[in-house]
Amino acid sequence: MSVQEEVLEKSATETAEEEQNQIIVFNDDVNTFDHVIEMLIKSCDHDALQAEQCTLIIHYKGKCAVKTGDYEDLKPRCTALLEAGISAEIQ
Repeated sequence: MSVQEEVLEKSATETAEEEQNQIIVFNDDVNTFDHVIEMLIKSCDHDALQAEQCTLIIHYKGKCAVKTGDYEDLKPRCTALLEAGISAEIQ
């Protein structure tokens, strides 16, 4: 494989990874830390530490990408967050 072919292959792989969608959760003045943590564990398969860290990022930065993946996988997860009163969207 030539250097040019390797560069093209790497570029194609990176592009495919970049096309992954993300669930973004936004900060609000309504939900408690415990509620957001609980919902990230239930909806996004986070462990307790990961959910707590994401919740702190949401609080201090205003938003956080909490899950990355295919749209079809993210849609029901995002819907569960929205139904729990958490401000979230897929980007």
